[in-house]
Amino acid sequence: MASYIVRRLLYIIPTLFLVTVVVFCTMRFVPGDIVDEIARQAMGTIGGSFDREAIEHELGLDKPPPIQYAEWIGNIVLHGNLGESFLKKNVTVLGELKRALPVTLELGILAILIALILAIPSGVYSAIRQNSFGDLLGRSFAIMCIAVPSFWIAIMVLIYPSVWWNWSPPIPYIPITEDLGKNLIQFIIPATIMGMGMSGMTMRLTRTMMVDVLRQDYIRTAWAKGLRERTVVMKHVLKNALIPVVTLVGLYIPGVIGGAVIIEQLFVLPGVGRLALESLNARDYPIVSGVNLFLSVVIVFANLAVDLTYSYLDPRIKYR
Repeated sequence: MASYIVRRLLYIIPTLFLVTVVVFCTMRFVPGDIVDEIARQAMGTIGGSFDREAIEHELGLDKPPPIQYAEWIGNIVLHGNLGESFLKKNVTVLGELKRALPVTLELGILAILIALILAIPSGVYSAIRQNSFGDLLGRSFAIMCIAVPSFWIAIMVLIYPSVWWNWSPPIPYIPITEDLGKNLIQFIIPATIMGMGMSGMTMRLTRTMMVDVLRQDYIRTAWAKGLRERTVVMKHVLKNALIPVVTLVGLYIPGVIGGAVIIEQLFVLPGVGRLALESLNARDYPIVSGVNLFLSVVIVFANLAVDLTYSYLDPRIKYR
């Protein structure tokens, strides 16, 4: 196990290197640049002046791209410094991440928990009560969750309650440290919308794997021994059926981040997704690059954690 973890950690190095190259190059291919944004702000100020060459020199954008990349990577590797914002004076990328990360983390954890709470019990029930009314109802709900886009549901939730009942979800962000109750009320609606989008596929996969495991010989033996249904399902069936589900949950992490961009924007949550979108629109290279690199690290280590979970769920799986 230890040697496997070491190898996986070593594989992460070239992966992250390729991520940094792609992120750095992609930002330079986006039409427009940060100098245009600074010029727009300068020309909009009374008495403001604009010197493009001076700004490029100040930001280091007059250097060749390979030199810019080398300096960026050098600061990260040697000093753990992701850089500073080009638009916001004395604002570091790490500082912005520390401010926005708790919001996205809370939203993502709640969304995944809601997805699992909706999906796994209904998937288990559908598998052990095949073709019953509850099974048909659960499968219909799963298909609806897969088919209906989360952003559409979010827009409907924002529009129709305000029109019909003069009510809308709370918009001003309330930190969890200030008021836990109001914070959860604010997050429960966007988290439920995100969770519904993930629960459909999870429910169908749980049901499929449960049905497959229920047909195995060792499950028939457990029934023949006279074990209670709860014991057979929870101890022998569910644990083995969850391995693909754990893989799917690991794949949710990029989806949560991608969905958070839209949900955070709609519900005005100051999270990482909204930070990335606003920085991308402003061509603030250091923040966009730092956010993408940080999220890539999170996704890579989350996949490693998912792989290590397999050996717990199925002792037959050994890593060497």
